[in-house]
Amino acid sequence: MNNFEFVNPTRLIFGKGQISRLNDLVKKGTKVLMTYGGGSIKKNGVYDQVKEGLKGCEVIEFGGIEANPDYNTLIKAVDICKKESVEFILAVGGGSIIDGTKFIACAANYKGDDPWQIVVNDKETLPAALDFGTVLTLPATASEMNNGAVISRRDLNQKFAFHNPNGFPKFSILDPTVVYSLPKKQISNGIVDTYAHTLEQYLTTCLDTKVMDRWAEALLLTLIEEAPELMKAESHPNYDSCANFMLTATMGLNGFIAMGVEQDWATHMIGHELTALCGLDHGETLAIVYPGLMDVMRKEKHGKLLQYARRVWNIDDKDEEKAIDMAIEKTEGFFRSIGKKTRLSEYGIGQDVIEEIVRRFTERSWRLGENGIVTPEKARMILERVK
Repeated sequence: MNNFEFVNPTRLIFGKGQISRLNDLVKKGTKVLMTYGGGSIKKNGVYDQVKEGLKGCEVIEFGGIEANPDYNTLIKAVDICKKESVEFILAVGGGSIIDGTKFIACAANYKGDDPWQIVVNDKETLPAALDFGTVLTLPATASEMNNGAVISRRDLNQKFAFHNPNGFPKFSILDPTVVYSLPKKQISNGIVDTYAHTLEQYLTTCLDTKVMDRWAEALLLTLIEEAPELMKAESHPNYDSCANFMLTATMGLNGFIAMGVEQDWATHMIGHELTALCGLDHGETLAIVYPGLMDVMRKEKHGKLLQYARRVWNIDDKDEEKAIDMAIEKTEGFFRSIGKKTRLSEYGIGQDVIEEIVRRFTERSWRLGENGIVTPEKARMILERVK
């Protein structure tokens, strides 16, 4: 097990009816910027619950934050924070809204000339973020309990992640009943995103990390078990399935299963480029890329792939390579079972996009994955494997 330091200061408030706790969590008289997306919260009742919870506060609303939040939208909210002397931000939505809010909260206190440097310059010293909290409406990213965010610039066809050590939410409210009204496509995206987050921290190097390995395997097995209930068409899922899904998504990327292990993240970085260049949903990109990465990197990841096959998919074939083949097939089959396509050609994406991604990685001198094992050429092989 590697050495590690663990800190997660976010206060997690979980369960039915917990949005009403805003009355206690945000001090009366506080000037609050409320951020949200396209307005679905006004249809499912969350908006009214939040407004009721913020009674006694001065609330400024900022809606219209996109899926894959765009810098040029977010910077408008930064200007509001500065002009209005906003004291607290409340993000109401899924990972994109929360990610965008993390950028707003950081940029509001940023003293540099170009706030985009917050995202693209990993040597930049980031300020303590403006205090913010979240009301989660879509389980997927765990942004509600970590300090990372992914921001896009559509004018540059770019999408990058950044982490602010001082950028954790002060609190996050998770009410599983919000899952009832989610479209099945969003649920399936959330399942794939959570599954991929877990694999990025699990499917790496064989270390003696029994606690984290077993924890990660439990998260994967929970997603596999709950997926049929979550995706059933005739009615909304039952409460406990929604609760298990929501908690699994949060635990998949809040730092808990990362303790003492190596991490990969190559699939996510490749996926970000597919989103930036082709507009695919994040979950859609992960469902395509991960089976390809498993196959191309099977030698480097042999031990963990075999463990994954045995413990998650109960594959006991004595031929190790065959067992790994079956695990990759099972993974791709799982993604397809919840409605995800797993080939670039199914989206009309061809070799030109592959070459552009490889060009970008080469230009940036990126070597991804644990210990830099995923070179630009390996990225090409992964994408060609899933054409």
